[in-house]
Amino acid sequence: MDSSQIAVFIGLTIAMALATIWQVRRMTAAAPPAGDSNREVFLAGGGLSWPFIAGSITLTNLSTDQLVGMNGNQMLLLAWWELAAVAGLAILAFVFLPVYYREGCTTTTELLQKRYGSKHLRALVSGLFLAGNVLIYLPITLYTGALFLRTVSGADLPLLPLAALLGITGSLYAILGGLRAVAVYDTIAGVGVLGSALAIVWLSLRAIGFDFSGIPAERLTLIGGPDSPIPWPTLLTGMIFIQTFYWSTNQNITQRAMAAPSLREGQRGVIAAGVIRLMIVPAIVVLPGIAAYKLFGVAGDATYGRIVAQVMPPWASGAFAAFMAAAVLTHYTSILNSTTTLWICDIHESYIDPAPRVRRLNVRISILVVAASIALVPLYWGAASIINLVQQLNGLASMPILSAFIVGLVFRGVKAEAVMAAIAFGVALYAVFTWVWTPLHYIHLMLITLIACIGVALLLNRALGGTARLAAGGEMRNKASAV
Repeated sequence: MDSSQIAVFIGLTIAMALATIWQVRRMTAAAPPAGDSNREVFLAGGGLSWPFIAGSITLTNLSTDQLVGMNGNQMLLLAWWELAAVAGLAILAFVFLPVYYREGCTTTTELLQKRYGSKHLRALVSGLFLAGNVLIYLPITLYTGALFLRTVSGADLPLLPLAALLGITGSLYAILGGLRAVAVYDTIAGVGVLGSALAIVWLSLRAIGFDFSGIPAERLTLIGGPDSPIPWPTLLTGMIFIQTFYWSTNQNITQRAMAAPSLREGQRGVIAAGVIRLMIVPAIVVLPGIAAYKLFGVAGDATYGRIVAQVMPPWASGAFAAFMAAAVLTHYTSILNSTTTLWICDIHESYIDPAPRVRRLNVRISILVVAASIALVPLYWGAASIINLVQQLNGLASMPILSAFIVGLVFRGVKAEAVMAAIAFGVALYAVFTWVWTPLHYIHLMLITLIACIGVALLLNRALGGTARLAAGGEMRNKASAV
């Protein structure tokens, strides 16, 4: 490991931390006196301006699991995940966000309690989100971050201690600074990550002379075949609903947009994140991997670290490693902050203590979650494709959860018990599709699961004596304009 690489890495890491502390102190001084409320701890007191919302949304999603996982597939086709995400962000900005603001929600699941009048439904959906965060998102973030840093450094660093260091360091931002510190660090790191990632695109393409000859056609097409990770018909079936779930109902993302002083400011941040997603992200998550295929052949999830080490001088790779480490930390802390938010607001306050000391409880829950996520890192060693594994596992909860939101927004008079049973049915159905019988591509099966959950909820509601009726025409538009 080159000494200049180490020096630049350490220097930039310290500089970003100091810049975050300075900006958070400025924001805190300009805000009303901090309290111990959920809004202050988990929504930054409603004080995030649109640049910080855009930066935090971008880095909450874009980290090593995206850059490492997508480039590890070494094909252009994976860009569809990012292109389709633009539609998901538009749905958040103009459909869901107005409802969250009008209802004064701290968590997305709070909307379900207000629509169905059931804290148990809220807790069930929150539990599914928590399980996904602790079992999937957090350990995968640590694993891919540790893998990238080991690969780009060229040193044989042990993965688990490196992952533990990332987890412990990242948790300090969420514990000590709350969402305000997370969002600021996201934005500062985001400038460096996006700028460096664009440089990697240019340098990797230059390394192959901007010549794609010799690369198989199936790696250069946007039209996926039946055996590809994204067969083209899936773009017309489950893809848009996957994006709707992720960007519009997932607490990890929406929490940033809900922390603005107004709906309009939140929408500006989401729209800006969509522009970044459209103009920058697709290129940085696929083109280096394609170039690496020509240079190294199939390299799997080690692809991105190898191409960075190949095309950047040591000092520059040290800078990029610092930005990527920051991206891992911010991605991790964003999910950690959302996890503690869900636990405290949706479960602890409903079933254990309605008026806890939020900051102290936040620390305790964060420590437990960090320990669990570090312990689960070895589960993902040797995965053939991290990004495809994440998307497939997401289906266990994503479509059942989305069905609850859709039924709640479209219909009135549906009993919470019917929706809860439909969610349980959906999780079981997708588990069968995943591990027992897989008749179609998993993205098609997500749409089937969603439709089945909605149908089961309405049928059970009728059996329980409920009378479902369509929400009044234009209700959501009227609510949005009233904000």
